Amino acid sequence: MGELKIQVMNDELIEIITKKIKDIIEKNDKFKMNELLNSYYPIDVAEVIDEFEDSEIINFYALVDDKEISDILEQADEDLQVRMIDLIDNYRAIFIFSHMSNDEVVDILGNLPINKRKTLFKLMKESELRTIQSLLGYDEDTAGGIMSTEYIALYEDFSVEEALRKIKKIGPRSEVIEVLFILNRKRQLIGIADLRDILIADDDVKLIDICEKNLITVAPETDQESVALLVSKYDLKVIPVISKKNSLLGIVTVDDVIDVIVEENTEDILHMAGVSEGETINGSIGGSIKKRIPWLCVNLITAFLAAITVSMFESTIEQVVALAAAMPIVTGMGGNAGSQTLSLTIRHIALGELSLKNDWKIVFKEICIGLIHGLVIGLIAGSILYIKYGNIYLGIIMMIAMTVNLIIAGITGYLVPLILKAAKVDPALASSIFVTAITDIFGFMIFLGLAKMFISYLI
Repeated sequence: MGELKIQVMNDELIEIITKKIKDIIEKNDKFKMNELLNSYYPIDVAEVIDEFEDSEIINFYALVDDKEISDILEQADEDLQVRMIDLIDNYRAIFIFSHMSNDEVVDILGNLPINKRKTLFKLMKESELRTIQSLLGYDEDTAGGIMSTEYIALYEDFSVEEALRKIKKIGPRSEVIEVLFILNRKRQLIGIADLRDILIADDDVKLIDICEKNLITVAPETDQESVALLVSKYDLKVIPVISKKNSLLGIVTVDDVIDVIVEENTEDILHMAGVSEGETINGSIGGSIKKRIPWLCVNLITAFLAAITVSMFESTIEQVVALAAAMPIVTGMGGNAGSQTLSLTIRHIALGELSLKNDWKIVFKEICIGLIHGLVIGLIAGSILYIKYGNIYLGIIMMIAMTVNLIIAGITGYLVPLILKAAKVDPALASSIFVTAITDIFGFMIFLGLAKMFISYLI
């Protein structure tokens, strides 16, 4: 790739590429521009031109080939893709799309304003339009929404010699050539053949005799996360998307799956903090407020519930001021313990390894873990309170409350996300709020309730 040495973008590299591109635009040197683009990754160039003015992007287009623009367009984020297409001639946009796979074109078209999309549809070939419109019909987070139609499908009665001729002919237009899809004459998928097996087989061998018939497939409506789990579980390079009649509709490749994994993990992390996946750190203030405030309001409600619990024991706290300093320890440790279990549970739910129906008995393991953790942490915390305040009963109450609350934390951290999943609610989105609320309320209630029962020993 020419002089390319740097793979990770930083401010210094951005500045260098920006200066080089602007100098070349000023000199109107097409040769130098293509030379520069061969020296850097398209994603680096996309990051640079994202900061350009519209007029600079238009001048950039004038010096760059369609293939180079298509590479940059594929790597650009959604906002830049829309902007780039808006600034380019519609006819040229169609030529640029011809260098891209259909699933990439679909992703871009799906983000364009409806009028722009219709204009581009009118300029497309009828065969391309049918494929793209069918892909646009699937939800973007399903197998149909992320699948590609750029693959090689061959009939089962082809000989190896015929198959190789066909591969040479259509291979350059296919996204995947190392895996071949074998169809019967009804165009139904019946097997998969590895290119390696075809290359080492005799010329007269039929594809049906060397293909793998034990297939892992998905329907177009299958959620993209489920597709990613299948690819990971069975170590697949590609997974076919088939219709109810077993017709091959498209394929999902491993690079698509990597994008899905990144997207789903980001979504789960943001949801666990009550943040929408649509929010970015450099987004508008109004947008961030609108996305965050609903969950902050839910948190406020649970905080008031905890405060109401504490208010029920005001007279007890007034008599023993040490309780006010000690009770956050119980709730804080309960919240942390619940978060540990919650993180593991959500992770295994995401991997498809847990369900409320089949795995509810694991709750007994969490009870045992909570009991042991509670006794150990409670003994340490109780001992510290005894040393500080000189009251053995305060230490014993702390140990009992800590033990019970850590058991509750383990149970809720495990069951809450499973119950939410069974209720068709995203467990990553709401679990942490409920787990924190439960451990806070029960932590206060148990600790202060015990203190009220044994108040005569604490005064």
